[in-house]
Amino acid sequence: MRIVADTNTFLAAVLNEPEKKSIISLTIGHELIAPAVLPFEIGNALSAMIKRGRLSSKEGLAAYDEIQKVPVELRGVDLRNALAIASQHRIYAYDAYFLECARAARCPLFTLDTALKKIAVKLGIPLLEVEE
Repeated sequence: MRIVADTNTFLAAVLNEPEKKSIISLTIGHELIAPAVLPFEIGNALSAMIKRGRLSSKEGLAAYDEIQKVPVELRGVDLRNALAIASQHRIYAYDAYFLECARAARCPLFTLDTALKKIAVKLGIPLLEVEE
């Protein structure tokens, strides 16, 4: 199965967040897809964690290196469609890219973001859910 994975799932897995085991079990053996913006989102998130003191520079770079080991197909998205989603649901375009990617690829979205899940449901995009 192909799955569109949100940035937060990659970060939670490499940063040993509580959802790590579920993320790995849900994605192992499946093809991961993400919008081409994923590496930039990961870089931005890691730099923010370093800036806030949540991670050291060394830890941030190590997390980046670990994420690079995860096979993921990066895809372009229709920016106009993503902007329409962002405008309609009052979200950032970066979040809408993942929704548009899942919609266009006809794949479930895998995100830890509750608000994004609600929008996906409204758009008829299936979700892959972490077991609690």
